[in-house]
Amino acid sequence: MIRTFGWNEFLFILMAIRWTIALSAIAFIGGGIGGLAIALARTSGDKVVRQATAGFIRVFQGTPLLLQLFLVYFGMAVVGAAINPWIAAALALTLHASAFLGEIWRGCIEAVPLGQNEAATALGLKWASRQRWIILPQAARIAVAPTVGFLVQLIKGTSLAAIIGFTELTRAGQIINNATFEPFTVFSIVAGLYFVLCWPLSLLARQAEIRFARASAR
Repeated sequence: MIRTFGWNEFLFILMAIRWTIALSAIAFIGGGIGGLAIALARTSGDKVVRQATAGFIRVFQGTPLLLQLFLVYFGMAVVGAAINPWIAAALALTLHASAFLGEIWRGCIEAVPLGQNEAATALGLKWASRQRWIILPQAARIAVAPTVGFLVQLIKGTSLAAIIGFTELTRAGQIINNATFEPFTVFSIVAGLYFVLCWPLSLLARQAEIRFARASAR
């Protein structure tokens, strides 16, 4: 039975935003941990480790996120370890974020002037101490803008989780549209909610980039 779009339908869509935020947060935190490990591995002196992590990055940067969601969700079922859409989406997005953040942060680490590392080495600091006290704090300043920019893309990427049945913002819109057959109204609201989530982060990334550029010019 077709029903008219009303307040209850709007609230259903609005409440689904919490799952978009939760999924984004889990993927970003998990991806941040994995990305830091990958970035450090990519800049280490071990050739085997560098090549292994480079291969991981190529796989996840060279395949669509939608395909990665399919492979995790349906692939686990094939091997007899079926998981629900929530876990599958979180795992796939975490792996996806790890690859991209790892490459972003590798570039930021390598952007730190080589003289900083050489000076720390001359002072007798070991690799771990050099990274912790000298390299990473400087790389973190460079990484703010691209990291926030990636977070915006990650939030929008969570919409693909709808394809495996995870009820986040886009999936909630699909459910309400199927009940009301008012696609323009429904998906305008969905788009507006994504805008509310992403636009402030885009502004933050831009402001961080400007501040870093001014600090570098001094």
